[in-house]
Amino acid sequence: MRPGRRPLALFLICLPVLGLSVLLLAPAGQTWLELTDAETGRRIISQPLQSGEEVVLTWKNSLFGLQVTEVFVAADGILLLTQITFADPRGGEPPRVKPGDVDDLYHTGGPFKATGLSRPFNRIVFRVGEIGDPKIRVGTELVSLTREVGFGGAVLLVARKPSVYETTLGRLLD
Repeated sequence: MRPGRRPLALFLICLPVLGLSVLLLAPAGQTWLELTDAETGRRIISQPLQSGEEVVLTWKNSLFGLQVTEVFVAADGILLLTQITFADPRGGEPPRVKPGDVDDLYHTGGPFKATGLSRPFNRIVFRVGEIGDPKIRVGTELVSLTREVGFGGAVLLVARKPSVYETTLGRLLD
């Protein structure tokens, strides 16, 4: 073999090993979360979540005037809705309900708290109404959807498995 071809041959031999190493370094169980302005595509948040990390949505229900808190948990490329609370306006602890009762209670009103849910989501569109003032907390960051897209706007939340670049190569290059 000519001397000039040895580095190329060595590189070609090592390339599959390097590629396999990158795949093995990619952490399992992560979820990539993206919030974008649904109309323009402008990125609001784009970041990894560790398995079990919470995303909390708060908003005011315009029909019943109750403050609502929805808790999602990252789980291997999706978000699981695990808890919903329609707060008691008097400040007391709202009555606990079974997960199966939640759908009806969204429409009939009144305070309640449901835990033990496990509803998977990978795409949610949040419409910003005049009264709701929705906010999403991701880690230590609190995002006001009203401030981001304004009344009548929409925010698209996408949860997915991160690419190898996002989990491994992106961190190495940062």
